[in-house]
Amino acid sequence: MKIIVALLNLILVTNIAFGQPVKTMYKTVADSFEYNYNAENFDAIFSSFSTEMQNALPLDQTKEFLIGLKQQAGKITKRQFVKYEQTYASYKTNFENALFAVNISVDENAKINGLFVAPFKESDLPTLVRNTTKLILPFKDEWTVIWGGDTKALNHHIENEAQKNAFDILITNEKGISYKTEGKTNEDYYVFEKEIIAPCEGEVVLVVDGIKDNVPGMFNPMYIPGNSVIIKTQNNEYLFFAHFKQHSIVVKQGQKIAQGQLLGLCGNSGNSSEPHLHFHIQNVEDINSATGAKCYFDKIKVNGQLKTDYSPVQKDKISNDK
Repeated sequence: MKIIVALLNLILVTNIAFGQPVKTMYKTVADSFEYNYNAENFDAIFSSFSTEMQNALPLDQTKEFLIGLKQQAGKITKRQFVKYEQTYASYKTNFENALFAVNISVDENAKINGLFVAPFKESDLPTLVRNTTKLILPFKDEWTVIWGGDTKALNHHIENEAQKNAFDILITNEKGISYKTEGKTNEDYYVFEKEIIAPCEGEVVLVVDGIKDNVPGMFNPMYIPGNSVIIKTQNNEYLFFAHFKQHSIVVKQGQKIAQGQLLGLCGNSGNSSEPHLHFHIQNVEDINSATGAKCYFDKIKVNGQLKTDYSPVQKDKISNDK
């Protein structure tokens, strides 16, 4: 990648005189940049530059950089928003032959006035310690936390970077048993087909459906989360729900949803031995590069007592405060 590294130094980082534009403007500009880059419409990219950017990086230099980048790295295959940093929107960008951080700054007129491309580093990912969005529990009635907490004894997820603060939750009876008779079928479990609801308003950014539910006691390691949904909150937190019942998810990717809205039904798909809900928060959409954040619920009942800003632990019986 020697050519790319050399060309990166040609990219201008302009001084910004404006405040941060509306964030949807960044998405529109970034989408256009990706489309024109892949189509080799380099004149169109130059036309999207501000006057100051064009003066500092003339058309011949713009084309030299973009042609060199395309020859070495290939087309953009995937682009994921990571964070806003000063005036820049930073994107984790997969090219055919490389992984880069593509950072774009936009002025009030939707013109690119700053562009920087550099090798992507995990440190570029935004940090997220806990949620700031107020959340309700993603279900009705009282459920029991099977795995949850900050130690391995309480939570087997802690060894996984993305899932380290995850919960596994289901319904148990007064004896602590999760099924009605022998637990040999999914329908025998109290939690199977119970409604999973949105803890807050947000946007659905990923839906996976169509994976068969397991026979209790069996696992499907081919797609560990099974049928799943990811919701992006207004505060750029990613809420991850796993193991829905096959074909039960009723929301679509790109859909805006309200707090309490039905997402789907609890199931037993993926790497799951019995029906339950897996729920966690992560800092980016891609679970393979994400870091988990601790989850606090705004106001819930825990073992019959009202708790505010509370993160449940193993054996807690939890329900929304009605």
